Amino acid sequence: MSPVSWSLAELSSAVEKLCGGALSAAIVGPTDIRLTNVAALSAATPSDLVFLTHRAYRADAAATRAGAIVLSAADHAELQFSSDSIPSTVVCEHALAWFASAAQLLNPAPALQARIHAGAHVGRNAQTAASAQIDFGASIGEGAVIGERVWIGAGATIGDRAVIGDDSRIFPRAAVLNDCKIGHRCVVHSGAVIGGDGFGFAPLAGRWIKIPQLGAVTLGDDVEVGANTTIDRGAMGDTILEDGVKLDNQIQIAHNCVIGAHTVIAACVGIAGSARIGRGCRIGGAAMIAGHLSIADGTSIGPATAVHASVKEAGHYTAFVPLMEHREWERAAAVFKKLPELRGRVRQLESESESRAAESKLQEVK
Repeated sequence: MSPVSWSLAELSSAVEKLCGGALSAAIVGPTDIRLTNVAALSAATPSDLVFLTHRAYRADAAATRAGAIVLSAADHAELQFSSDSIPSTVVCEHALAWFASAAQLLNPAPALQARIHAGAHVGRNAQTAASAQIDFGASIGEGAVIGERVWIGAGATIGDRAVIGDDSRIFPRAAVLNDCKIGHRCVVHSGAVIGGDGFGFAPLAGRWIKIPQLGAVTLGDDVEVGANTTIDRGAMGDTILEDGVKLDNQIQIAHNCVIGAHTVIAACVGIAGSARIGRGCRIGGAAMIAGHLSIADGTSIGPATAVHASVKEAGHYTAFVPLMEHREWERAAAVFKKLPELRGRVRQLESESESRAAESKLQEVK
């Protein structure tokens, strides 16, 4: 694929159009420079676009050789004060979103080759759009529906009666199993499994009886599922991810969960069955969320936080032990183990204090 080249003026107009006018920006400096890619501040060349992620990197930004830099108004004012050699700048209130959109335009996805590879398997009654690309070793189940401009990577599995919406991309060795539905413009990365059985067993006399998992998984539009993430099918009814949900790698979402639109979840989070996560939530890496609870729209959960009860009001919630030297942690853990005992002693002391105070008042009356 030949390199993509935009002038800064063209790129700015294209970003604004791509985002429906939500990302207007002011350009300071020449607008006719040609840009072909994005790069880190320290490694950039005059044909690269860069982004100032944090004020700690302002010195690198002042010394970069990039053709243009995207930053906030506050960072731009600071750089103007400290350097007279900064490149053309794109000043935007939502600088990271502007940079992300520009990076997409500079690095478009490879054009599809509309074909079904001779080494792919397509089951009976499957419907595959003529514009789709199905690569070697992919398996399309009976009655599956593959939409327009869909890419099914090598070795990927699409189950019976599964539906893949237009412009979605299923990476090599990902699996979308029977009856699951993927919306438009979704991305499912390698190793992800959509629609494996939920973890459902009934106890009986010391053994476990499997509960059939009869639902499926439904993903809305513009959902992204990271590598080796697993989303279990519902026991009865579907597990549902609404539009715009973004999942990192190695996440486990159990049966019958509902994840609200535009929620983002970082790596290694575990969500137990029938949890309901609101819209626009942010969940940090390795958080643990118990089943059969709900989390309010717009809530942020910190990394490694265990959520055992419903969160009814939006806010930022964190619950983990801070890092400390090991011996100090051992001493803290020893105290923690004694907290119930200490609480009892405090209550006893409070009761004794109240009794003495009452006796003292009685003596004063006498």
